[in-house]
Amino acid sequence: MDTKELRNLIKMIIESDITEFEMEEGDKKIAIRRSSAAGGKSPLAAPPAPAFPAPNPAVFVAAPAASLAAGREIPPAKEEAAEKLEEIKSPIVGTFYRAPSPDSEPYVEVGGVVEKGQILCIVEAMKLMNEIEADFKCRIREVLKENSQPVEYGEVLFLVERL
Repeated sequence: MDTKELRNLIKMIIESDITEFEMEEGDKKIAIRRSSAAGGKSPLAAPPAPAFPAPNPAVFVAAPAASLAAGREIPPAKEEAAEKLEEIKSPIVGTFYRAPSPDSEPYVEVGGVVEKGQILCIVEAMKLMNEIEADFKCRIREVLKENSQPVEYGEVLFLVERL
């Protein structure tokens, strides 16, 4: 199913009284649900997206000091350290979780050393829990998102120092 077909499907569901729709096509599944509180004509409860495999677990980009300073003051003594920091970005749109459950300890803490392949956080997308793993050994310098916050594709989650 391509994007145009998906948009037409969503439009048809919005214009109808359907509150729940599920479709499977091969190994892909689409589920659309909306609340019935507004008489069936409410907007979608969760934006639908095709259930394709998630891209690489995490995206890493070197962070220039100028972009890190945007919106924050970095004292001159920390500017050298900031140049060595790298960003770990969300590979998908979803909800950020620092721990596997509300009563569990976070996967990582600021200052902690993380091994390659270690889980950093979870980004939930369409009820699927996507574990974000470190691609290299690093030290967590800053956690930029709060627990249960929505995140966009490419949004920076962590600032890390490669070890």
